[in-house]
Amino acid sequence: MEKLIINGQKKLCGEVSISGAKNAAVAILPAAIMADDICFIDNLPCIEDVTSLFNTLTKMGAKCEFLDKHTLKIDSRNIENVSATYEEVRKIRASYYLLGALLGRFKKAEVAMPGGCNFGSRPIDLHLKGFRALGAEVFVDDNVVKVYAEKLHGASIYMDQVSVGATINIMLAACLAEGNTVIENAAKEPHVVDTANFLNIMGAKIKGAGTDVIRITGVPKLHGAEYTIIPDQIEAGTYMIAAAITGGDVVVKNIIPKHMDCLSAKLEEMNVTIEEGDDSIRVISDRALKNVNVKTMSYPGFPTDLQPQMAALLTVCMGENIITENVWDNRYQYIDQLKKMGADISIEGRVARINGVPELVGTDVCATDLRAGAAMIIAGLAARGTTEIKNVKYIDRGYEDVENKFGNLGADIKRVK
Repeated sequence: MEKLIINGQKKLCGEVSISGAKNAAVAILPAAIMADDICFIDNLPCIEDVTSLFNTLTKMGAKCEFLDKHTLKIDSRNIENVSATYEEVRKIRASYYLLGALLGRFKKAEVAMPGGCNFGSRPIDLHLKGFRALGAEVFVDDNVVKVYAEKLHGASIYMDQVSVGATINIMLAACLAEGNTVIENAAKEPHVVDTANFLNIMGAKIKGAGTDVIRITGVPKLHGAEYTIIPDQIEAGTYMIAAAITGGDVVVKNIIPKHMDCLSAKLEEMNVTIEEGDDSIRVISDRALKNVNVKTMSYPGFPTDLQPQMAALLTVCMGENIITENVWDNRYQYIDQLKKMGADISIEGRVARINGVPELVGTDVCATDLRAGAAMIIAGLAARGTTEIKNVKYIDRGYEDVENKFGNLGADIKRVK
């Protein structure tokens, strides 16, 4: 077991370069096997979820080779195995994208039920509803999802609720279905757009990604492509929040500032100075922080994946702060860890009431999931004394080289076994 040890109350200063988007990478890697060809994927983040997908695709028969730390060559011409029930599949949530990719190309797939972070009920009913609308038969047997179709046909699919995973999964399968597919009430997140752009470069015909109506004209086959993944919106937000809580001055580089609008606006409301560049944002936190209210929503609203990090920041914003979690039903499991550090927080259903305290105090805490782990780092950076964070495996699922990136900004942080 590894843990992170942080000696807090060091101002973060300098520049940090953001890696490729985790949530785009875990969709684009399965999408690459839809072509009976070779793909080159660049700007991949060096994280555990990518490693798990690399191992899974290799076991399925794809020839995968890292040309450098962030560039992967995927040769899918010899894939014959449409069954992905390996342990790697069960580790990550996004393994369900293999269903849409394999169903599209081979018209059949068997994939183990996905794992990932446990913060509430996360069914894949909408995914399966979409596959059925496209003409597939769906069975769930012994925690394995099995989908089959003699052929796939276009359909009009209305999403009962906005779902990033279901939007992408249905989009994958529909690319190689006969006829036209319309997905209404579709998710608009940047990684939905990124996946659609990659598929279009491979020869798909997708219009409307980034809006709530996506229109897909099926094509007979897809070809290989080269593609560069967008920067990680959530990693960027994590460093922006860390700069704010430490009274720092940090330039977050290699990002798309537009993707950060909701967070930038909220930080400015809190008295933090935000300076946007073409591909960077400078965060200057040199004034007393103001209390705010935050509501998570689908894009372009405030992302649920930044909610725990924001909660850590609000613990030291004097006055009452309110967070309303509108996406997941049990994403406050980390709150007890913040309370151990002296935070004043009460939970009422989906609402967290946070009364700011003068300071947090370092102690032993656990990462209960990926983004909660990031929140523990943020809290530890602000806390007086030493914070030890266990369950670092969660953090490594989505953050590349986290201790060195923070260390280069002046944080006193190290990883120990």
